[in-house]
Amino acid sequence: MSSRTSPISQPIMIRRAVARDAKRLTRLVRGSGAYEGKYAAAVAGYRVGPDYIEAHRVFVAVGGDEHGGRVLGFYSLVLAPPELDLMFVADEVQGRGIGRLLVAHMQSEARAAGLDRLKVVSHRPAEDFYHRVGAVRTGTALANPPAVPWDRPEFEFRISSE
Repeated sequence: MSSRTSPISQPIMIRRAVARDAKRLTRLVRGSGAYEGKYAAAVAGYRVGPDYIEAHRVFVAVGGDEHGGRVLGFYSLVLAPPELDLMFVADEVQGRGIGRLLVAHMQSEARAAGLDRLKVVSHRPAEDFYHRVGAVRTGTALANPPAVPWDRPEFEFRISSE
């Protein structure tokens, strides 16, 4: 098994994002390998600011000793209308279960907020990931040039009441 796909051996903690995380989250978005080439323009000027973190339920996955407490990934849950707005995992730790942990945490937060479903407008390279973690394809979000010049798959997570 390559190091890219081996599980993280240290514990991962998921905590609420705080304003001082903003620059790290912005770097994670802008540095995402999923947004290279023709997709680069979509995140080139993207900013996750302290104001965004305060307005939404943003959570970060932080590594234990192995990663020095560094932010390994994050997601943003918007309650009205219910949507998973952002989800990113650092390129160098993808395939190690962090995305699955974030999705499980997001579903728990959505359940606690009384949601029974939430929408995700995905990026094409993330489409398989959303299928694997239980999201159901519901349609296509049409291109919105110049910001997003391509169609994107739209998914829905159905939140169980467990």
